[in-house]
Amino acid sequence: MNQLEKLRKRLKRIGIEIELVGNIPWIYLRSVNGNKISEEDWTDNQGYTIAFYNWEIELPYLEQTFKIIRKYK
Repeated sequence: MNQLEKLRKRLKRIGIEIELVGNIPWIYLRSVNGNKISEEDWTDNQGYTIAFYNWEIELPYLEQTFKIIRKYK
């Protein structure tokens, strides 16, 4: 199980569902509990970058990611 799967599983246990979209090597957070991430919070032209895929999934922005999750939950 990779870091991203662990994060989704832990969030689900506390009642938070996240929707992710991929455009290799980037993985974007699309919505939190059905609340779509608005363009003001995007870090790229596709959405909010939550992770990168480089043979392994890396989660470099965890602190900022949790701020976005709290904002949209």
